[in-house]
Amino acid sequence: MNALRFLLEKEFKQFARHPFLPKMAVAFPTLMMLLLPWAADLEVKDTRVGVVDRDRSPVSARLVNTLEASGYFRVTDLPGSYPLAVDGVTAGEVDLVLDIPPRFGADLERGDMPRVFIAPNSVNGTRGGLAAAYLAMILDEFPGTISRLARPPRPAIEVTTLHRFNARLGYKPFMVPALVVMLMTLLCGFLPALNIVGEKESGSIEQVNVSPVGKFTFIAAKLIPYWAIGCVVLAYSFFLAYLFYGIVPVGSYGTIYLFALLFVLGIAGFGLIVSNHSTTMQQAMFVMFFFLLIFLLISGFFSPVGSMPAWARVIAACNPLKYFVEVTRAVYLKGSGVRDLMDHLVALSI
Repeated sequence: MNALRFLLEKEFKQFARHPFLPKMAVAFPTLMMLLLPWAADLEVKDTRVGVVDRDRSPVSARLVNTLEASGYFRVTDLPGSYPLAVDGVTAGEVDLVLDIPPRFGADLERGDMPRVFIAPNSVNGTRGGLAAAYLAMILDEFPGTISRLARPPRPAIEVTTLHRFNARLGYKPFMVPALVVMLMTLLCGFLPALNIVGEKESGSIEQVNVSPVGKFTFIAAKLIPYWAIGCVVLAYSFFLAYLFYGIVPVGSYGTIYLFALLFVLGIAGFGLIVSNHSTTMQQAMFVMFFFLLIFLLISGFFSPVGSMPAWARVIAACNPLKYFVEVTRAVYLKGSGVRDLMDHLVALSI
């Protein structure tokens, strides 16, 4: 126990006296929490729309104003014909074309439901699909906004949507909990990966090799400091999420900490394995970057794991990031407890 105590003291002093690592442990989460939720926002806004208004009525003009007022669209072109609008899409000046047919306003006044034509630029399939879906929702609700001019028949079945979790469909409450996991992964994965190999390059590892220190004591002395650093970074990330975005978990912080203790132990241990088998710091950094990039891509951070191919879901089942991302989102958005996340607890323990 004395050897473990002295080794832990050495690790903490070595970390505190480092000219860069303590600053990075504070600056990196701050910059990531401040910038990435805005940069990684998949909401489609300011879509450039080219409107082909072949009706030229007050109703069609009101529809164009409704598009601009929604905040999702920006009418940048009013071409005289559909071929001219397509030329704008080809030139990259327009993201989506809305073709309003003749007698659009007159048909609405009679209670008919006229058809409009939507042509999105699907070079970026995600942006084109979401923009077309947003526009379809606005067009579906538009007759109700002009009820004084049009009285469409009441549908036989009225559908009301109730969002159980994340009722406002905000992207930041969905992304910030997963961003906390990414921060812990990068800090608690890269720092241990550079630990042993740094001692190899400086030559101080030879002093440990000739000292009466067992393998378990040596590994524990390398893991425990990053365990503690991970807990501090997690608490700091919670504070930043509340400070910048006012996001707090519906569930308990203790549930996240329970899973975080297992997660940091696993990811820091993986970093030590990489460090032990690397001869230079550059080699350790490239190997960790290779694995962590794969871990992040198949963790459900950007896209749902359920939408991935079967072989990718098999790999994701062995990915600790997948389980911890799902845990943080479940606790933040749904208020899930340990009993609800027992499968994830078993997976992270393994």
